[in-house]
Amino acid sequence: MPDVPPSEPEWFDRPDPTGATLTGEVGLRFTCTQCGNCCSGLPGYVGFTPEEGRAIARMLGVSEEEFIDRYTRDTPEGRSIKDIRPEGSNSWDCVFLTREGGRTGCSIYDVRPAQCRTWPFWRSNLRSRDDWQRASTGCPGMNTGALHRPGSVRLTRDRVDI
Repeated sequence: MPDVPPSEPEWFDRPDPTGATLTGEVGLRFTCTQCGNCCSGLPGYVGFTPEEGRAIARMLGVSEEEFIDRYTRDTPEGRSIKDIRPEGSNSWDCVFLTREGGRTGCSIYDVRPAQCRTWPFWRSNLRSRDDWQRASTGCPGMNTGALHRPGSVRLTRDRVDI
């Protein structure tokens, strides 16, 4: 499928005016480094659809009710995956974040919610180049690695409203 820009080009439809990408490429670079920064820090909100909740419950081998009771919490925005504070830590982790040998992972990776699947291509990170740069200060995978063409960025962004 060709990469068709919208009627009004977005900032990531044009080469980086700062010259940071000397190739003149358009799009955004991102490859996950498994740092876990997007899954830890301050308590947050990780929403999920009923279908995603059922898939997570199936993967965990628990009923949907047990999944809701044990792994989620009520928030003003709706149900959210729980955050836990690991012993001796000053930050909070997603209850499904794993830490082994200096690497992080996700114990429900194959069925993780769309919110997790679409990071960092969230609407809130893509409003402007400054918003993208601000988000990249906490994510070493942003601005490096694989090039995501503008059409792909838009498709990913439009899957969730964050």
